[in-house]
Amino acid sequence: MDDLKTTIETLSEEDAREFVQFMQRLKKKKNRKDVELFKLLLQKKKYPPQELIQKLYPEDPNNTAYYALRKRLMQHLTEFIMLKRMAEDPTASSTVMGLLSLAQYLFDAQADRLAWNMLRKAEKIAQQNEQCELLNAVYNLQIENANRPAADDLNAIILKWKANKQNADEDERANIASSLIYQRLEQAKKEGRFLQFEATMLEVLHLYGLTNAVSRRPSLLYKLMQITRSAVLATKDFYSFETYILGQYQHAMATHGFSKAQQFYKVSLLYMIAHVLYRTRKFQKSNQYLEDLHQALQHEAKPYFAAFYTKYIFLKSANEAFLKNLPQAILALEDLLKTKINLLQPRDMLTARLGLSFLYFASGQFQKANNTLVYINRSDRWCEKLMGREWVLKKKLGELIIQYEFGNPDLALEQIKGIKRHYADVLEQPLYKNAFMFLLLLEQLFLQPDVASKKAFLQQVEESLDFEANQQEDLPSMSFYAWLKSKMVNRPYYDVLLELATA
Repeated sequence: MDDLKTTIETLSEEDAREFVQFMQRLKKKKNRKDVELFKLLLQKKKYPPQELIQKLYPEDPNNTAYYALRKRLMQHLTEFIMLKRMAEDPTASSTVMGLLSLAQYLFDAQADRLAWNMLRKAEKIAQQNEQCELLNAVYNLQIENANRPAADDLNAIILKWKANKQNADEDERANIASSLIYQRLEQAKKEGRFLQFEATMLEVLHLYGLTNAVSRRPSLLYKLMQITRSAVLATKDFYSFETYILGQYQHAMATHGFSKAQQFYKVSLLYMIAHVLYRTRKFQKSNQYLEDLHQALQHEAKPYFAAFYTKYIFLKSANEAFLKNLPQAILALEDLLKTKINLLQPRDMLTARLGLSFLYFASGQFQKANNTLVYINRSDRWCEKLMGREWVLKKKLGELIIQYEFGNPDLALEQIKGIKRHYADVLEQPLYKNAFMFLLLLEQLFLQPDVASKKAFLQQVEESLDFEANQQEDLPSMSFYAWLKSKMVNRPYYDVLLELATA
């Protein structure tokens, strides 16, 4: 495996363009070998080393020069990724590290007053953002240079160092607890057991003496909710998670709240809550938390506007669609794709196009729905790598239903065969039993369109699809089922979908 190529393949198209500019920032010249190697490794084809050497040095193949070039390219790549992550860092840790480095440089240059100013600034930022490890490094550098002119009182520094040590120890215990919680939830998920994340969380937090720290330390609450949410998204156990995260957030707000420096954690939790309320079909309540999120992004959490705005629009649009405001839902995504294109990362672009296609379909604009998916202009393999196989499976289900609406049942049948072949390993999992049965029912419907109105087919649908109680069924699954039911009852798809979603 080529580690350099693997690293390069993690870059988005925009990142790749920026990286080429980054390499040329100091010395622009034509035919740079490092840029040439980067572009070769960026291609889908995997070239063996000798072929790369031949392409780079056609007149005089040079192994030594090639491996030195690889090393230089990896150094450029490491520096680029580090600087990019620093620019995108929401926790200010990179700022603290930069100030620490600058302070050390200034001490070495005998600029003691400036160095101490940098350390005080680093201390303040690290305290505000609960960066205990970095704060420990700040105090150690302060203690080391306490004999310099302009230094703070050594005894005062030592007292702060001791207090921070307790928080740092709490963070270490929280890391252990988080890993244990994740491991237990993953094991339950693999075994098909009910997650019981609240009981798991309480047990592990009690074991490591962290029960009260969660509401007192927003960073810990955010980290634990992130871990729990990842397990919930995989198992679709949104109803249990709704009660738990709402209780945790409200307790945190009532006890310690969120300081100005903790707004990232607050808006992250607000988004998690709004999303789980959408998945449990409390669309109006979800919008209320989205409004809190939007207000925060316009004021105290303004630095995180770019990171959360697209998420806000996606969820707001989805809620409006189920609140019978389909035109507004469509307009929100259209506006995002037209006027806020600079905010969209590749993942956002795919999410926006799939969501807009669904909304066009729900409004009966099948050609627009199809064009929106066609405009993605990316291979399924590329989309899988970026979004995951489940996302591509949903996209392909949408594509084949659109083809059926176009009057192309034969093409839709071919697409079903392709899905069954390519996603066999996914469809055989218990979690995707309904998706597999749905494909079989579609196959039957496409072969015999008149079967939809027959009682025998209705009975077959009820026996084949194993749905939860109606109010607990996963919304995406319900959306596909609604289309099938609309054919059985000969009514508009959107009307049937709203009935099922708000039942």
